[in-house]
Amino acid sequence: MATTSFPVNPTMTAIAMMYSNPAVTLIADHVMPRIPVAKKFSYSSYDIAQGFTVPQTLVGRKSTPTEVDFTGTLINDETQDFGLDDVVPNDEIEAWASMQKPERGGPINPLDISTMLLTKLVLLDREVRVAGKVFNAANYGGNTATLSGTSQWSDFVNSNPLDAILAALDIPLYRPNVATFGQAAFTKLRQHPAIVQAVYGTAQTRGTVTRAQLAEVLEVQQVLVGAGFVNTARKGQAVNNQRVWGKHAAFLYIDPEAAQASQPTWGFTGQWGTRVAGSLPEPKNGLRGSERARVGESVKEVISAPALGYFFQNVVA
Repeated sequence: MATTSFPVNPTMTAIAMMYSNPAVTLIADHVMPRIPVAKKFSYSSYDIAQGFTVPQTLVGRKSTPTEVDFTGTLINDETQDFGLDDVVPNDEIEAWASMQKPERGGPINPLDISTMLLTKLVLLDREVRVAGKVFNAANYGGNTATLSGTSQWSDFVNSNPLDAILAALDIPLYRPNVATFGQAAFTKLRQHPAIVQAVYGTAQTRGTVTRAQLAEVLEVQQVLVGAGFVNTARKGQAVNNQRVWGKHAAFLYIDPEAAQASQPTWGFTGQWGTRVAGSLPEPKNGLRGSERARVGESVKEVISAPALGYFFQNVVA
């Protein structure tokens, strides 16, 4: 029995799920992993000093051990609903149904096409939200550096990104295990002589390295590169596609299992339920009526431990 007035179609939901990981360009689910939560959820925030201040542990023969009082702040949060609709005329659906179709391939149901495209837009919106949080100096508790001029990694003669990154990785309380770059930043970094020489162990002024090679040199688990585009022009104006992830770099300690066990992680995404997709009749739209396709999800991106990351702003010109 349906629990809402919007019926979820299993076939359309399967299509929405199928298109949930365009791994080549979108990295939001890797940078801020999804963990299951209730619609309204909470997590605890503890003073950093509590875990690093050593009290008197020596106990005298008849004395009482030092009493330690741990205090935390309970943070209440709630997932938000993100979704999109598209109205598909029944004329188009009926025309598709009446077509003779080959055994393999052939035209796709207009409702399915709509579901695919809506899913891509919902995911792109999430990518923009996550990029806005990860590439934001305010979310690092002061662990930031803004580069300019000869310190930028696009200056192959004067800059030394390897020294800068290795020094930055030593600053957070938990050493970052995920490196995140915008595409423009990574393109320059992978060609930088200091990086190329570190990977190949010889004096080279030209060359390039892979993500896996860079991860090995930096001793991080993942190197993620945001390569997606988003149209920043207003509706009706000429398309102006820009990279979702800017010319920056972030180094984060990410542990989704820790987030579920109330342990520190720079950030995570609370997700209530699964992504849904379905359709509703729209009898007033079109001569023969229409179907309203809908795709959406309930999530909340959370920065839970800002001190567990380091952010470089404007790493390339």
